[in-house]
Amino acid sequence: MNEAAVRLRSVTRSYGGGKHPENTVTALDRVSLDIPRGTFTAVMGPSGSGKSTLLQCTAGLDRPTAGRVFLGETDLTRLSEKKLTLLRRKRIGFVFQSFNLLPALTAEQNVGLPLRLAGHRPRRADVLDVLGQVGLRERAGHRPGELSGGQQQRVALARALVTRPEVLFGDEPTGALDSTTSREVLTLLRGMVDAGQTVIMVTHDPVAASFADRVLFLADGRIVDELAAPSVERVAARMADLSAVPRTTGGATAGAAAGAAMELSTDRTVASC
Repeated sequence: MNEAAVRLRSVTRSYGGGKHPENTVTALDRVSLDIPRGTFTAVMGPSGSGKSTLLQCTAGLDRPTAGRVFLGETDLTRLSEKKLTLLRRKRIGFVFQSFNLLPALTAEQNVGLPLRLAGHRPRRADVLDVLGQVGLRERAGHRPGELSGGQQQRVALARALVTRPEVLFGDEPTGALDSTTSREVLTLLRGMVDAGQTVIMVTHDPVAASFADRVLFLADGRIVDELAAPSVERVAARMADLSAVPRTTGGATAGAAAGAAMELSTDRTVASC
């Protein structure tokens, strides 16, 4: 078994309540798991199951209400906000469904932005190298408006990789792409994992999940199942089973809480890259 890149221990995340605990929504409920280094993990589940909250807490975008999260040997739950921001800039990469590229900057400038925010002057050779990894070296001088959706997502992927992160997190990274372009991006991710990168991806798409080494299924804030070496058919069948089971955590309420939290986290990620 590979050394764990990420470990969660009894992680719980609740929203709301305050003086009215009966209104509390538990998005994650005592989740424990290990993500081995150099593996591709997909996270799936019905709407409101806690997928985005799991990604946020694991990536240090949100703090759990209880429990502990480790990146390697670093306990994220005990870091100050400043140290957590620095850790995200240096050791974690993010790719979202919305590409979050700055329209006035070229692909090369967008990719180099995390390094500038971390106080480093990007070496052009390094930026071009990572653009080459995603097949866009020749598009370095193009702005986002001059690129297709798939090319923009590949620039976003290069931006996430330029700091050589220990773990790359994706929240529906192919959700805005057509099936052909989606497969191209997933093939890139699969190749990066085969070369040693650790990837954790939230997705609703069984085809996307089939590129992973294993799929974790969430329901009501808990991991209820997992599949190793997943096929499209097995993933789709398990999702159909989960979607047919009535949820007990307040369905739409849980989804709204998770969605609001994800919106805030995305803003913070763009600001801190």
